[in-house]
Amino acid sequence: MNDILTWILDTVSGVDPVIRALLAFLGMLLETSVLVGLVVPGDTIIIVASTAVESPVEFVTLIVAVIVGALGGESIGFALGHHFGPYIRGSRLGRRIGEHNWIRAENYLDRRGGVAVFISRFLPVLHSLIPVTVGMSHMRYRTFMAWTVPACVVWSLAYVSVGAAAAEGYRELSDQLHFAGYLFVAVIALFVLAVYLIKKWLHRRELRHMD
Repeated sequence: MNDILTWILDTVSGVDPVIRALLAFLGMLLETSVLVGLVVPGDTIIIVASTAVESPVEFVTLIVAVIVGALGGESIGFALGHHFGPYIRGSRLGRRIGEHNWIRAENYLDRRGGVAVFISRFLPVLHSLIPVTVGMSHMRYRTFMAWTVPACVVWSLAYVSVGAAAAEGYRELSDQLHFAGYLFVAVIALFVLAVYLIKKWLHRRELRHMD
């Protein structure tokens, strides 16, 4: 297990830090732009990239890249919603999302306002629908940014910190413990499970404000 995991981490670390940051930026740009977040696993991309962080500069650079990418994607979603919202909603992909999900997103935004923008960053489906829905609403871009910036910062710090800390801990223990690889996997798995449970709890809680 240690040999395989060490090879994987070394392979990721072998990628130039600037390229890793650019890939993370691109991943988040796609993940948070119009409906692409339904198929692009942004969280996986960021965790993998964060395992190669080896210095405070790389840590900060990756976080900035993730935040800027996320905000760029959400800004694209907002702009497309503002200019082409009805067309996107009526497109083949928009219809596959389901009219009930669009209506839920609209109701959620109407009832919760900026809070809906903040919380949606941590919810499945809605984190892609809300930017487009906001663009079709009367909410100003400045207000949208005021709520989504802190959400993106919290999200980025959580994912990059966990990935970097787990990888650093593994490297320190890999020569001493033959089961260090399992500990690394356990840490990541517990984080993913915690994120899933929090999302599930938030989703159930916010459903009351959507319908």
